[in-house]
Amino acid sequence: FFAQLAQVFDATKGKDHGSIFLVQKRLSYDQPLPDAPRDGAFPDTNPATPLPVLIRATNGKAKDRKTKRVKISTVVSPDALPSFFEKYAEVCKAGMTTLKPRDRSKRKGKAKKRKGGAAA
Repeated sequence: FFAQLAQVFDATKGKDHGSIFLVQKRLSYDQPLPDAPRDGAFPDTNPATPLPVLIRATNGKAKDRKTKRVKISTVVSPDALPSFFEKYAEVCKAGMTTLKPRDRSKRKGKAKKRKGGAAA
């Protein structure tokens, strides 16, 4: 997983544009939900056993068909989470240093105009 994630980051290194989406979510497959208690708390916030985590990464929406969309995923068991997230953070930090930051100057300019126009 980490080698493929590094390749996804490297593929967008020299480009002017591109996105990488990272998703983490709890994996609760086929587990019956207990009855909801009357106090209004959600029954699935404190499961009896720790649940695994699903980690996904993709290189964007791939609207242009020149590049193929890459989708990778892995399931991490609860006892392996600390060591996994250490390696995951290292790979993400190394890959994100090569990415180009978003240009937010247009949005900031519009916000200044709006703020200045409302005061006048």
